[in-house]
Amino acid sequence: MKEPVYKLMDEKGRVLIPKELRQKAEMEGGDIIKLSANGGKLTAVKVDIVEVGSQNPEAVEAYVNAAVRTMSHEKQVALAARILKFAQQGEGRTD
Repeated sequence: MKEPVYKLMDEKGRVLIPKELRQKAEMEGGDIIKLSANGGKLTAVKVDIVEVGSQNPEAVEAYVNAAVRTMSHEKQVALAARILKFAQQGEGRTD
């Protein structure tokens, strides 16, 4: 893709990255994408892991998703069971 690509951002701030650009950037669903802005420019960079210490929900979710991709199927199932049990225990909480 040699020509620039122009896309409209929707009202929720979403922009579709064309498949050809995602392939060239080696990005696929489930990848962690670090977004940053500087001087009117937005940068999207695929990363393998989020920065240490970031505790915002999006960073934690991205970290867990990346970690799970490296686990064996058995470990994934065991982790899913633990998470489900934890979530069920938390259903009655009011905090």
